[in-house]
Amino acid sequence: MSHSTYNTLWSEAHEELSCLLAQELPEEPRRPERDRVVFFQRLATLYVRYVQIFRHLEEAYDQSVHPQKRQVIRQVLEGVIGRILELKNEMVEKEFSEYHYMDDIIQDLKLTPEDLEIPIPRYFIRERNKVLEEREKMFATVLNQMDPLDKPEHPVVRMLTLERSVKIIQVSERARQGRLRAKFMREIYKDSQRKAQENGAITPDQAALTIQKVWRGFVQRMKTKKLREEEIIFLGMAMDPKLPNPSPLKLATQNNEGNRRLRQEEHKDDYQKSISSVIYQLREVEGPEMKETMKDQIRQWFIECRDATGSFPDYPEEEDGGSALIFAEKTPQQLAEELASKEEDDGNKRQKGKEETKDKEKRNKGRVEEEEEEPGLRMLPSAFLKDLEKGHKTFSEVWQNRKESKNFSQRHEAELIKEEKRKEIEVEIRKQVDELMRQELANWKLAVDKEKSGKSKGAAKKKKAAKNGKRKKKDKDLTPDRTLESLFEELVEQELLKKADNVKLKDYRGDYSYLGTTLRQSDIEPMPSLSDVRQVVALYAVLPLGSQAVHEKAPPVKAMLLVGPSGVGKKMLVHAICQETGANLFDLSPLNVAGKYSGKSGLQMMLHMVFKVARLMQPSVIWIGDAEKMFYKKVPKDEKELDPKRLKKDLPKILKAIRGEDCVLIVGTSNDPHSAELKSFCKFYSKIILIPRPDYASRYVIWKELIRKNGGEVNSDLDLSSLAKISDGYTQGHMVQVVRSVLTERRIQQLPKRPLKASEFVSPLARIDPVFQEEEEALKNWYAKTPLGKKRVKASSGKEGDEETPEKGGKGGKKKGKK
Repeated sequence: MSHSTYNTLWSEAHEELSCLLAQELPEEPRRPERDRVVFFQRLATLYVRYVQIFRHLEEAYDQSVHPQKRQVIRQVLEGVIGRILELKNEMVEKEFSEYHYMDDIIQDLKLTPEDLEIPIPRYFIRERNKVLEEREKMFATVLNQMDPLDKPEHPVVRMLTLERSVKIIQVSERARQGRLRAKFMREIYKDSQRKAQENGAITPDQAALTIQKVWRGFVQRMKTKKLREEEIIFLGMAMDPKLPNPSPLKLATQNNEGNRRLRQEEHKDDYQKSISSVIYQLREVEGPEMKETMKDQIRQWFIECRDATGSFPDYPEEEDGGSALIFAEKTPQQLAEELASKEEDDGNKRQKGKEETKDKEKRNKGRVEEEEEEPGLRMLPSAFLKDLEKGHKTFSEVWQNRKESKNFSQRHEAELIKEEKRKEIEVEIRKQVDELMRQELANWKLAVDKEKSGKSKGAAKKKKAAKNGKRKKKDKDLTPDRTLESLFEELVEQELLKKADNVKLKDYRGDYSYLGTTLRQSDIEPMPSLSDVRQVVALYAVLPLGSQAVHEKAPPVKAMLLVGPSGVGKKMLVHAICQETGANLFDLSPLNVAGKYSGKSGLQMMLHMVFKVARLMQPSVIWIGDAEKMFYKKVPKDEKELDPKRLKKDLPKILKAIRGEDCVLIVGTSNDPHSAELKSFCKFYSKIILIPRPDYASRYVIWKELIRKNGGEVNSDLDLSSLAKISDGYTQGHMVQVVRSVLTERRIQQLPKRPLKASEFVSPLARIDPVFQEEEEALKNWYAKTPLGKKRVKASSGKEGDEETPEKGGKGGKKKGKK
């Protein structure tokens, strides 16, 4: 596609964004909404519309070639991602559920369920290619060192056991007997046919008529089948097998996208080179003139302050902005009063602080009264709306009406670089001028009034001493003498740092839940579909880890728990998070940690090394498999030697120490959460995501994808609908196991003559125990006891208003009730 296509995408996204900003930042604040359903509809509509903007901006950023445009798009894109995360967090708090169903909103906006899919920005990986390549080299070197050097030239021959030998002989003997029996039965069949011909011989005309009937029926059936397949292809319900896969048009599009990305790198390099040349030119040509102009302005300010107040002012400190305060739109008297007010006594500051606290209390009381007068639901404050407003303003002022007829190749524009870098040069020169003018002001003061200069110097020294005294203590570094490479190597050798499997989030197949809204309207809580699980994982894990700017401001998610039966893809999701964001994978599962770094000091050293490397090489994912073992109610006898509760005390402390700028996420997986202490379990994991067994629509999609992926062919002979129906209760892991057992190399070779049928998958499926309804109900009941599950139960029963009374009243409330 051309440059104009992506420019149009960009402008359409900003048109929609301007409408949303007008709604979210009105001139007069909105009144609180009393109806919870109406308020949630407003949130959900904003969420869906922001997702559409996100999709347009991600496409435009990935394919735009102009380097300066890409900077503006990136700024707005990260703001939109952050706003989506904020709206998701607010929807969870208002609906008390991690999963939401918005069928009516999709229908009103004329969208499809696919339009709700959260796209994974492609720049997460592309802009970290060099870092990921270096990490792969480090992994390769460490793993090569771990392999034994002296490998045997010939393979070691293992002796067969007696049982294995007997089994091989039995299989061979049974095969020999089967062949003999088949030969014997073939001879009997030939004899019976010979006798039938001798007893009742038919004429040649009768034989020809029989052959014609069979042949004409066969030809007609083939014609009908062909017409049916052509009709399905015409309606778009199937792909034409004659077309090459992928099609030439798709290949041309992919080549075009790859060429545009190469041009992005070329234009970016030219842009970086021109920046350095522009900065040099500005410093050499405009720098001296800027310096002299600033000096004249500051001297004029000295004289005006002397004339207005009778004394020379104190020069503003660097922490307060330096001479930037002088060039603000204020009179000399106002500036002098501001600088004088900063040097008042500590007693006056304390008095002011007390007065301010009293004023704040009065304001808070007034707000409480207003809320009591006007109760309802309000939107939470946003940390991204200002960034969105700023990015939209930049687009409308600089790029919306800009004529680019001469810039067909979409290279950088030097004038915009000058405008941007001129401000940075001014800041650099201002700092140099401030040092010179401070000395000049001190000389003036010494010449006129020596006493004031001593006081001002003493005050400045006190300020610096106070600021130096307020420094925070840093955490102890247990490995100050070790390099990052040595820590990385040790963690790989101890198998605490692992390579993530090459799976993507889109490989976690599943269809949309089409009955979610209908069931909730009937007061039935639906089980989420695998598509809902994929979107929640993308929102809570992939998007925050992929962007540092989003992670710092978005609602914090430090630890996330994936709960579900074995085989639903919890481990696959953990590896997909690492692959989509380029994150490191640390394995702190109780079974993996057992026997490593023994003792209390060893445990502290292990956790210190893991989290130090995780912070320095962020983003990082800390995976805890069988997470319930760390919070066991009672440790089983067979696991006491492994000490599964070893991390229970130290890991929550480290979790609290994770700050907003640390792109580190702890992900736990569990298939038996009932054996853990519920209170401590839910306290550690702020987000708990329940993953169910796949529903009918998801099973249909999974069967189809698995058969194609393993070399099979999906055609009209294979009844996928029946196969999806009879596999109710089976997980994705079971389906993978069955498909691999059926589609052997020999069976794939037979496909042209003998197509696949659904009956072939039934017998291996019957040998596996499914996830029964009781197990799923037990997981649902456990989830209902979690904090969010309790809120959901109360909301569905209409007792959400009673939720706040015990917290406000506490024990006193209970005593009053007894009286």
